[in-house]
Amino acid sequence: MSSVVPVRWPVRWMLAILVVLVFGWSGPGAAQVTLNVVTAGDTNMHDLQRTVFGPEFEKRNPGVKVNAVGSGPGEAGSRVIVNKIKSQKDAGVAKWDVDVAIVHQIVMPELIQQGLVARYGPEIGTYKLMTAPDGRNALGFNVEGYVMPMFHSQVVLAYNPEMVKNPPGTFDELVAWIKANPRKFGYNGVKGGMSGVAFTTAWVYWKTGQYDKYAKGPYDKNAQDAWPAAIKELKSLPVTLTTGNNDTLDRLNRGEIAMGPVWVDMLIDLKNQGRMDPKIRMKLVSPGFPGQPMYLVVPSKAANYDVAKKYVEFITSPEMQAKVIVERNGWYPGIDGQHVLPHVSDKAKGLLFQDVPPDALAKNGLSFPLSPYFKDLMTAYEEN
Repeated sequence: MSSVVPVRWPVRWMLAILVVLVFGWSGPGAAQVTLNVVTAGDTNMHDLQRTVFGPEFEKRNPGVKVNAVGSGPGEAGSRVIVNKIKSQKDAGVAKWDVDVAIVHQIVMPELIQQGLVARYGPEIGTYKLMTAPDGRNALGFNVEGYVMPMFHSQVVLAYNPEMVKNPPGTFDELVAWIKANPRKFGYNGVKGGMSGVAFTTAWVYWKTGQYDKYAKGPYDKNAQDAWPAAIKELKSLPVTLTTGNNDTLDRLNRGEIAMGPVWVDMLIDLKNQGRMDPKIRMKLVSPGFPGQPMYLVVPSKAANYDVAKKYVEFITSPEMQAKVIVERNGWYPGIDGQHVLPHVSDKAKGLLFQDVPPDALAKNGLSFPLSPYFKDLMTAYEEN
């Protein structure tokens, strides 16, 4: 018997090692579920899942490994996700390998109409904390129950209080200020980034008074008759055209301009990094500027459907919304701010809510128009 033992144990160990190499370790304490999270957006969106939400979720949920993947910025990044899920559906795959996706508004009609995402919202605990209109309507399309907004990013008017003693509260007051202070207002048109698009859109909303029609539909080409005159009036103002949102912020920081529309999260991020004059403030003038959310969706045949819902619930919890979405990133929360504010530090409250409190955001935070209007508006801006 003694001669057999040395032979049997090496064989058993070798088999065990082979199993580990081929199938991966599945012993006590190791990951039993790999949750695939795919996010559209810039590298900051990928890093957020990879270095913040993912590790914290793993810590609180032993046995789960979060595999975060970035699909690229803008609408194209969201299209990559749509195509990935659709290809698995078309191939008849029983369980799809995207468990949670983070996408832009514009792809929601395709995701829902083709049955690619689940109506999972009412199945998670934080759904009842979400009250934002864009949690139910995306560019005129009903998304109720299919999405949870991860955050809401808002365009605001940033200004230097030393150069703008009485900041405008309305578009009428803004126009008067621009005319009295030539070249001191800067924005980036419609080709230099979405803050300029948002300002142009807000301008057309204001001049036509047809926000509800443009944002909620139905689409009517004849509703655009007033656009050429409105755009020509905008272009006649003595403004400084910047090359992008960053350029607007840089010029504001250097004192070359005194005011301009910017994304609030970019302004706060620069302040947190000490790269922006801390005295720069912001205002959400009436009748308002558009903003946009990023949506958390769960594919209808996600391989880890229940864990996916738990991950969305975790990200949209008041605690994570406060510490990560508001404090770390300077975004407005995806759920109702009243549930988040008690968890937010005084410093973050000051940065985000001092100038634009939740009630002002609720009143003057607008949506971008329906996709057909959006495309027509970009064309009209170039042609007039």
